[in-house]
Amino acid sequence: MVRVFKSKWLGRFARQEKIADASLRQAVERAAQGSIDADLGGGLIKQRVARPGAGRSGGYRMIVAYREGSRAVFLYGFAKNERENIEPKELEDLRAVGKRWLDLSDDAVTMEVEQGRLQEVAANDNDTEA
Repeated sequence: MVRVFKSKWLGRFARQEKIADASLRQAVERAAQGSIDADLGGGLIKQRVARPGAGRSGGYRMIVAYREGSRAVFLYGFAKNERENIEPKELEDLRAVGKRWLDLSDDAVTMEVEQGRLQEVAANDNDTEA
């Protein structure tokens, strides 16, 4: 089972936008089934996440560091109506950050969660909004 996390920044963004952990987990489940909205290279994918009460097409775009069968870390998100895409320099920076999160040992990830730099996305269906 893929462990799913969100960066501290993404946790705040999800809370402000009322994006539930279940929506983030669904995006990772779609990726695990081979449905990736965009492969950005370097271990990064872009997945669409629905706005609460609406569909995915006009919702949010999430940049995720993703290693199949292992770990997914939500790094960055934006509303499609606020910006079309991310700049090449931003993408380069996100690839470096994503690589760092994906390369950590499980013990190091646990430490990052304990120190508040990563938040684990709830694995159950009864989670509340982020």
